[in-house]
Parts: sequence; structure tokens; C-alpha cells
Amino acid sequence: MVTVALCQMRCAVGDIAGNARRMGSYAREARAKHGADLIAFPELAITGYPPEDLLLRADFVQQARAAVWDLAAQCPDIDMLVGLPWAEEGRLYNAVAWVHAGLIADIYRKQMLPNYGVFDERRYFSAGDRPLVRTIGANAIGVTICEDLWEPGPVAAAAAAGAHTLININASPYHRAKELLRVQVAASRIQESGVALAYVNMVGAQDELVFDGMSFVMDGQGRVVGRAAAFHEALIITRLDAGGAPAAGPMADWPSGEQALYEALKLGFGDYVGRNGFGTVVLGLSGGIDSAVTLALCHDALPGVAVKAVMMPSRYTHPMSIEDARSQAKALGLDLSVVPIDPAYAALAATLGGLWDGPGHALAAENLQARIRGTLLMTIANAHRGLVVVTSNKSELAVGYTTLYGDMAGGYAPLKDVFKTDVYALARYRNGLGAIIPERVLTRAPSAELRVDQKDTDSLPPYDVLDAVLARYIEQDWDAAALIAAGFDEPLVTEVLRLVRAAEHKRRQAPIGTRVTPRAFGRDWRYPVTVSYGPGRM
Repeated sequence: MVTVALCQMRCAVGDIAGNARRMGSYAREARAKHGADLIAFPELAITGYPPEDLLLRADFVQQARAAVWDLAAQCPDIDMLVGLPWAEEGRLYNAVAWVHAGLIADIYRKQMLPNYGVFDERRYFSAGDRPLVRTIGANAIGVTICEDLWEPGPVAAAAAAGAHTLININASPYHRAKELLRVQVAASRIQESGVALAYVNMVGAQDELVFDGMSFVMDGQGRVVGRAAAFHEALIITRLDAGGAPAAGPMADWPSGEQALYEALKLGFGDYVGRNGFGTVVLGLSGGIDSAVTLALCHDALPGVAVKAVMMPSRYTHPMSIEDARSQAKALGLDLSVVPIDPAYAALAATLGGLWDGPGHALAAENLQARIRGTLLMTIANAHRGLVVVTSNKSELAVGYTTLYGDMAGGYAPLKDVFKTDVYALARYRNGLGAIIPERVLTRAPSAELRVDQKDTDSLPPYDVLDAVLARYIEQDWDAAALIAAGFDEPLVTEVLRLVRAAEHKRRQAPIGTRVTPRAFGRDWRYPVTVSYGPGRM
């Protein structure tokens, strides 16, 4: 019998000493409490993932290697699989060090280097070409890294080299339903090869990426026999018999739907604020749905962080918006500061004089209100050394229904990758945990309240239609012809795609936010600002 520990842990990018210290603590716990013979950590655990261009620094790579040697010396009585960047003969590899008896005994080099979506590994790494299989007791254990599981070759090579059990270490970012896809892919590889699988994933967040954990153990028939919790650190123990078959273990419940989405947003937001050292966050609470859900996330994701909610009404703000903002702040035990913007608007209008008398005056007047609000929030945040939290959603950012240096001003946008229809679903989910968002916020027509009786539908299609088009275009690469063939009106499709293209310059200047879909506006969306391609321009 061989006892293996899977360490589903947070790994902070660049904190080599801190990551190593925590790995040592987990290794000692696994050995002392559970009798573990081997502990496996996530991909590039020693550096955090993704380290990006830190990998181009020789000193960074050298420090990572030195830290693994030190870790090995501190834990000589347990084998360890430690993810690290490994420099060798002028090449850099995404690697696993197999630590045995206090030494780095062997190195596995990742064979499949993803270069799509959020991944850019070929910028930094060379590919390995050999399996690594080592024996503990009677068990032959093979090692692969993340993407190696998604193609048949590396798993087949490990099986051919005699592996009974495969340990796959990962830094696999979350998007909705990603865990189901992982299990499906893993089952395909296991059914092809017949080896058992122990899959360990990172947890936590790095900038816009969030890692969900959801590690699992799979037997040689592709059946899941153990699952770790989602969005939390965990030490999972699995015991292998003489043939490498894993014993059944705990089966944690994995959240789905709005629950999983909300937990991912909480983790992404909380880690960003915490790791960057912000003790205060500031947001504009408008009485609308987006700021309501954002405030709920501030409350739920940031315990111990001061949350400053500011209502900035104008002559166009409906009284119910102020009432609803007050109601939500009170429900969360927060004070609401009310700062009317009409005096600032009048002063700036007078200062401008005739300079803004032009064909775009009406739009400029709306945007001036948004920019006053952005300036006020940034000033409050500066005074308290805090972070302005932006409340924009993916639908607005897609079509440019947002104001540069206004409601886009800030440092982090928790809902950046959440369509408007999903914002409503999140609000209903959160109210199910405890009613904090007034019901009429969910039922009244959404409005920016920048002019008399304004409604979002004055400028945009209904959000259920808009989001259906956007999801297919942005996340699934449907073109105009496919959208029209699916039943969407041609003029609507043409206009929505035009708006998406025209808003690219805004998205380039938007704050980062948690990625929760297969394609977010950020690392995996790289469209040109200046472009002549698109509907009506081909």
C-alpha cells in the first residue's frame, strides 16, 4: 500500500520563499498525520502560476531551483512532486522535480505546451519528450503536467513505461463547467491507457485568473472515486494497492450554476484585494442591479476590508434608486455616503463655456456625469489608499455601453466577465442566501439615469437577446451569417457586431476582472483596435 497526498493549495506568483514554506508545512503534515509516502503539489507551485515574463529573468529561475533544493533538504522522509521552471542547456522547461531522500532525484519536463486562450507557454518553455516513471514500494507512478492529460501521447508513453498510476499536476484556470470537461477528458485518457489517475489542481487567483481546485482521483476504468472541495485549499489522501488501484475516498460536493459562479467571483476578487494589500475598497452604489451584486461581493469576499459605498445622485436619479441603495447598504451593515453631483456638473459646465457646444453635446453631457462620479470615487480611494471597484458587466463592455474615465475608472471589475442576464441570476442566488437586494432592483427596467426617463433599451436590444448574440460571437466565434441563420435579425446582428468592434479601444483601457467564461475580455481576447474587418466592411 502506498499513500499519496494531493496538495490543493494557493501558490502566490513570485513568493518563492512563502510558497516553499507552505509546501514544507503541508509535506510534514501529510507525513506525520497521514503516513504519506508521496505528496504532489500543483503546476509551477514554487513560483505560482502564471509567472509570465518573470520567467525571462535568470535570477528568478535560479531562486526557484534553489528553493526546491532547500525544500527537499527540509523534508527528507517523504517523496515530493514539486512544479518549477527548470533551466537546462540553454532551454527552460515547465517541469516537475521528483524529490526523494532530500534530493532532486529526477525531472519531468512538460511535453504539451498550451498556446491558446489564456495560455502562452511557448513564449517561455521548450517541450519535453520523455515520460517519467518511478517506483515507490510495488507501485510504478508516472508524472504528467496539466496539458499533457489533454492529448493521448504523454499518458500513453507513461503507461508504456510501466506506470500503474498517473499523477497529473495542474494550474488549470476555472471557467463555467470546466470541472466537467476535465473529468470527461481525464476519463478518455484513462480508458485508453488503463492507468489510475490522481489529479491535483491549484486553488486561488492570480490577476484575472481563478483556480478552482476540484482535484480528483480516478480508477483505471475512468470512474471518479475521490473529490476535493471547490475553491478551498485541501489535502487529499489516496491509498494505492499493490497494482496501483486507488481506494475510494471522500467525495466533496462540487457547486454548479450560479453557486459556482458566485464562489469563483468571490475567490478571484478576494485574492486580488488581499494579495495586493488593499485595506479599503470604494464603489459607487447606484440603486441598480450591477452595483447591488458588486456590493454583495465586496461584503462576502472581503472580510476585514473596509467597504465604502457612495451614492452620487443627479437631477436624473429616481428617488427609488436612492431608497434601494440605502436599503441594501443597511442590510449589509454598511454606511452609505450620499454625494450629489449637480453642483460639480454646473461648475464644470460653466468652466467649459462654449467649448463643448458641438454635435455630440448631449452624449458629452451624459458622460460628464459619469466622469464626475469616477473622479469622486478615485479621490476617495486615494485619500484612504484604497481600490475603486468597477461595477460594469460583460454586456456593457462588449458593446461600449460604458464611459471611459467614468464608470470604467477603477482598479478591479468583479463582474467584467459576467453578462447582464447572469448578473440578475447572481442577484437572485445571493438573495436566496439572505435577502439583501431589494426586489424592485431585480424587476425595474435597467437605466444609467443620465437623462430624463432613460432606459438601457433606448440604446440596446433587450439583454436576453443581446447576451445571446454576444455569447455566441465572443465565446464561440459565430460569425454574422451563423447568427442570422440561427434566427437573429440581420440589422440587429450587424449593429451589435459593429458596436463590439467599435468598443475595442475602451476594453484596452478597462480594469482587469475575474475570468469565468471560456473567453473573457483580457488575456484570451486579443483583437486589434484599428481594424477594417467586420460586418459591412468586408
